[in-house]
Amino acid sequence: MPDMPRLWMRHESRASERRAPLVPEDAAKLVDQGVEITVEESPRRAFPLADYTAAGCRTAPAGSWPEAPADHYVLGLKELPVQPHALRHRHIYFGHAYKGQAGAGELLGRFTAGGGALLDLEYLTDDAGRRLAAFGYWAGYVGAALAVLHHRGRLETPLRPTDRPGLDALLGAGSGGTALVIGALGRSGRGACDALEAAGIAPTRWDVAETRALDRAALLGHDIVVNTVLTTRPVPPFVTPADLDDPGRRTAVISDVTCDVTSECNVLPIYDEVTDWERPVRRLRDGDRPTDLIAIDNLPSLLPAESSRAFSAELAPQLAQLSDTDPAWARTLRIFEAAARPDHKESSHDR
Repeated sequence: MPDMPRLWMRHESRASERRAPLVPEDAAKLVDQGVEITVEESPRRAFPLADYTAAGCRTAPAGSWPEAPADHYVLGLKELPVQPHALRHRHIYFGHAYKGQAGAGELLGRFTAGGGALLDLEYLTDDAGRRLAAFGYWAGYVGAALAVLHHRGRLETPLRPTDRPGLDALLGAGSGGTALVIGALGRSGRGACDALEAAGIAPTRWDVAETRALDRAALLGHDIVVNTVLTTRPVPPFVTPADLDDPGRRTAVISDVTCDVTSECNVLPIYDEVTDWERPVRRLRDGDRPTDLIAIDNLPSLLPAESSRAFSAELAPQLAQLSDTDPAWARTLRIFEAAARPDHKESSHDR
C-alpha cells in the first residue's frame, strides 16, 4: 500500500478570510483512509477546531506551519505571511504567481530559496484542463449579489460573512435594474446568474461567442456588468477607460469576480487595485452618471460555510491521491518547476 499523504492545514492570516480548504466531514473521510492531518487553531475559521479533533485530526497553534515536519504538505487558500523568507515545504493554495502578477517573482524566489514547491490549486486540473476544485460558483454568486445590493443602495459596510438564506433575503427585498454576466456558462457565471435571478433580474448571458465579437454598446447598456472570465492569455479588454467616458454608457456598477488586476491577462484594465470588505466599492467615474467598481478577491469567504463545503467536497478526493505519481498533482508540480527556473520568463501561456 502506498504511503498516504501528511497534511498540515494552516490558519489563514488574512483578517477577512473565514473559509477552510478542507471541512471536518471530509477530513474525517481522509483520516479513515489513512491520511494524517494536522489543523492549526484559527479564531476566524467558520468551522470549530473541536470538529476537526472529533474527525481524528491533530491540532497545532496558529501559524506554526513553518515548524511542521518536512514531509507534510501545507494546505491553505490565500497568500502566505511574508515570513519565513525561505519556504521549505510543498504548499497547496492559490498562489497567483504564473501570470506576471505583482509579487510573483518574489514568491517563487522564496520557494527556490527554501527548496519547497507551490502546488497551485488554480492549476490542479484534469487532462482536459478543467479545474478539479474551485470556488467559482460562490465567487460569482457573491460578486453579483454585492453589485445588486450596491445598485439598489442596500449594501452595508463593512461587509460581514453570512449564509445564503440571509443573502437571498436581502436580494429579494428590492427590484429593478438590468444586468449582464460575461462568462455565463462557467462556474462563476452560473453562480452570478443564479444570484441575479434571486434578486428578480433576468440576466443577459454572454459567453465565448459574444466576447469574440464584442458589442460594446450593448455591454454598456446594462446597469450592472459582472465579469467572470479568467483568461490564461492576453485578449482584447472588455471595458476600457475610454468606455467609461462614453456618453451612451448606462453601466453604474461593474463587479469583477476574477480580480486579475495586476496580470497581463486582465480583461478590465480600468482599475489598478482590488477592493476589500472595509471598502468594497471604488468609484471609477463621478458626476451625473457615476460608475462604481467591486473587485474583492475572496468573495466566497462572505458565504464561508457553503463555499468551503462545496470546495472541500471536490478537493478531498484529490488529496487522497496526493503524490508525485498522480497525473494531476504531477502536472501542478511541473508547472511550478517551469515557472521557478532562473531563465523562465513569466507568461500567461504556461498553463
